[in-house]
Amino acid sequence: MTIKKVRVEDAVGMVLGHELTKIVPGSYKGPAFRKGHIIREEDIPHLKDIGKEHIYLIEMGEGQLHENDAAARIAQAVCGTNVATAAPSEGRVNLTATSTGLLKINRQAVAELNEIENIAFSTKHSDRLVKPGDLVAAVKIIPLVIEGGAVTEAEEKVARYGEVVRVLPLSPLKVGIVITGNEVYYGRIQDKYAPVIADKVHYYGATLGDVIYQPDDPEAITQSILEHIKQGDDIVIAAGGMSVDPDDVTPEAIRATGAAVITYGTPVLPGAMFMLAYLGDTAIIGMPACGMFAKTTVFDLVFPHILAGERLTRKDIAAMGYGGLCSNCSTCSYPHCPFGK
Repeated sequence: MTIKKVRVEDAVGMVLGHELTKIVPGSYKGPAFRKGHIIREEDIPHLKDIGKEHIYLIEMGEGQLHENDAAARIAQAVCGTNVATAAPSEGRVNLTATSTGLLKINRQAVAELNEIENIAFSTKHSDRLVKPGDLVAAVKIIPLVIEGGAVTEAEEKVARYGEVVRVLPLSPLKVGIVITGNEVYYGRIQDKYAPVIADKVHYYGATLGDVIYQPDDPEAITQSILEHIKQGDDIVIAAGGMSVDPDDVTPEAIRATGAAVITYGTPVLPGAMFMLAYLGDTAIIGMPACGMFAKTTVFDLVFPHILAGERLTRKDIAAMGYGGLCSNCSTCSYPHCPFGK
């Protein structure tokens, strides 16, 4: 690569070989002049206003790539299902989600790409809910010109991993609810749990089925769960009765359906008494009382995985303990917080 430094007054008629950045503190940072721009006489005051007394004329050597071309190639390599790449600018390409769903990042691939000199690859956290247009990752080339071999190495690394950045769409699965407890069933208190669960179901794009009320009777709860499954519900949530109290029989009722229990108890707070089981392809959730008053719980970490078609294991649940302690902020900002990361 050959770089020639030229005074802006002498650069009129020359073709700019790279973007020139304009920075307005607190309001703007971006290209003032794009690569390929032919410098005009009237550009000189503007160039000086952004602190440019000289420009570079670049002649690339054999096998070298401009930062934008290199960033575009790597971004295309890491871009997976339901993700789109933007046009390169200043050696950077943004990747955005094109569908509502669960963001999946191959962390090992990210680490390996960043071991290649002069390549920076940044992502959002994996397993977070994203919506169309959300920024999920970015590729940045550090120098103005990079060796083509580095880009080829990056592409070869990515090829071994498949889709490095992808979004699993959430399916509008049908969710049946069983509200348990003598106090609600016999009308001693008004049920306030079903509306909370319904709001969560709708927030994540699922479909709400019937709500059935049962007393603290394990056989009745079991039959209601099975009735939901018979009606074709994809997920059944049995709410309440999940603690170790003698009258709390929901875990017993879930087991009596014949479902395979993945976990009863999680390392996530709030949500320690949460239960997850599967009867065939139907997920059965035992939801403790915390979901009624805590805005964000283990439910918010687990439910999107189910809607995305992932069948969670006990190992998956165990891993949620890292970052699984909610700070119970006065104003909840989840998912823009450390919880579940």
